[in-house]
Amino acid sequence: MTTTLEPTNNTAGMGEIESFTVTMQVRRYQPEFHEEAYWDTWTIEMYGTDRVLDALHKIKWEIDGTLTFRRSCAHGICGSDAMRINGVNRLACKVLLKDLDLSKPITVEPIKGLPVEKDMIVDMEPFFQSYREIMPFLIADESREPTRERLQSAEARAAFDDTTKCILCAACTSSCPVFWTDGQYFGPAAIVNAHRFIFDDRDEGGDMRLEVLNDKEGVWRCRTTFNCTEACPRGIQVTKAIAEVKQAILARNI
Repeated sequence: MTTTLEPTNNTAGMGEIESFTVTMQVRRYQPEFHEEAYWDTWTIEMYGTDRVLDALHKIKWEIDGTLTFRRSCAHGICGSDAMRINGVNRLACKVLLKDLDLSKPITVEPIKGLPVEKDMIVDMEPFFQSYREIMPFLIADESREPTRERLQSAEARAAFDDTTKCILCAACTSSCPVFWTDGQYFGPAAIVNAHRFIFDDRDEGGDMRLEVLNDKEGVWRCRTTFNCTEACPRGIQVTKAIAEVKQAILARNI
């Protein structure tokens, strides 16, 4: 199905912001109407400050209200709008349309490896199940209740600072070929969040987390393809973090 929205030429208040026509090709899945996924195409007028999320909003609000996707903050913090844009996992709110090749349709699909419920909406429960299993919280000795905050040096913080940036968007995990083919693999995001506590010197649950990840579906399933690192919208060195967890397991077993 192809729909064209004619330019309005209403640029009042837009100043000198450039406008252009963009073709959006979106993979749809609406199980209440169609058993199989299909592609919808819209040609719309957008502006140089617009992002892919803005284009999806325009389609949903002005052309087809059935288009379904997740979004919340629209500023790259909530992690809600991870999707495949031109075949690459990105946050729709962070991708400027003008940075893409506008001579070709911009393709938008749901992230891979998780069950699609409707259009861009995937079932995130398998992702969050792995996240819960690595115990993503500080574990401390309750018999030694502190009388003040647990102090930490800047050097100690630096050991895991990178992995505190995770926003649980699933872009890394759903870019992993192992995760696509093996639904039991913990996935990069779970390992990154385990790393955040394993290397925190205030935490006392590191051995438990290493035991969980020292499994055939844990860190040893990683094939070091770097897809996860390239997909992370926060710039986390995901593959490096996985390697450090592997090293911690080996050091613990020596």
